[in-house]
Amino acid sequence: MDRKLKIELVPDSCWYSNLRSLLSKAQWDFIKKDAKERAQGKCAICGKKTDKLEAHEQWAYDESKGIQKLANVISVCKDCHSVIHMGRTSLVGNLQKAEDHYMKVNNCSYAEMKADIGKANEEHVRRNKVSEWKLDLSWLKRFIKD
Repeated sequence: MDRKLKIELVPDSCWYSNLRSLLSKAQWDFIKKDAKERAQGKCAICGKKTDKLEAHEQWAYDESKGIQKLANVISVCKDCHSVIHMGRTSLVGNLQKAEDHYMKVNNCSYAEMKADIGKANEEHVRRNKVSEWKLDLSWLKRFIKD
C-alpha cells in the first residue's frame, strides 16, 4: 500500500549532506521560499495549516548506478518531518509522537506501521551497500532562467 506519509531513511554515507550545506544561504532561502509558496501555508503531506513549515528535500535513489537524485523540495509540518526522518527522531527521543502521527496521517494500525518501519529499515540496509552516492541535482535547473 502506498502511504501518504513515508519514512525516508537516508543512507549513512549521505548523512549531513544536503542542499542547505551545498548552496549559499541566499540560494537555500530562495528554494525554501518557493516550496512554502507552493504549499500555500499547509503541510504538503498532512495538509495541516501552519506558519512554521519546514523545507524537506525528497531524494530518489538508483542503487544500480549509485545515484542520489534530488526529486523535490517540499514544505512540511514539524510532525510530518519527524516521521520522515524517523531514524533521527528515535535518536532524540520523540519516537512515540512520530509513530502516532504516522498512524493518524496514513490511517493505519500499529501493526501496519511497524511493518512499514521494517520495510524502511530493509531499504536503508540495502542502500547502505552502495559505498558512494553520486549526486544528481538536475531538479535545480527549474530555477535557472535561460
